[in-house]
Amino acid sequence: MSVLDASALLAFVLSEPGAETVGKALAGGGALISTVNLAEVLARVGRAGQDVDAAAAQIARLPLARIEFNEEHALETARLLPATRALGLSFGDRACLALARERGARVLTADRTWKRLRVGIEIEVIR
Repeated sequence: MSVLDASALLAFVLSEPGAETVGKALAGGGALISTVNLAEVLARVGRAGQDVDAAAAQIARLPLARIEFNEEHALETARLLPATRALGLSFGDRACLALARERGARVLTADRTWKRLRVGIEIEVIR
């Protein structure tokens, strides 16, 4: 099972380097994304001047489970702050990690700084 962060889903949607790795996770049927990270993806699409509704429709067709951000995720996101602060991880990054921790899943990301994380979660950098 893999949890996608925003950068991984963007790589897939935009056919960027690393898209193949994300595609394999999606094809395997065990890919998840936090609704926080989904919001990040759609916001980035909008900032790039692209059609947000079209992107949302494209993503909706993917075999990707969208997991609602809940109170337990909020607590875990806060708990992760001390261990991630030095690397500058955002709230969305920590929401992704919180979901991965909850599900015992690995994370797919395009962010190379995550290689240095030591939070007990398997991280795979896709490029």
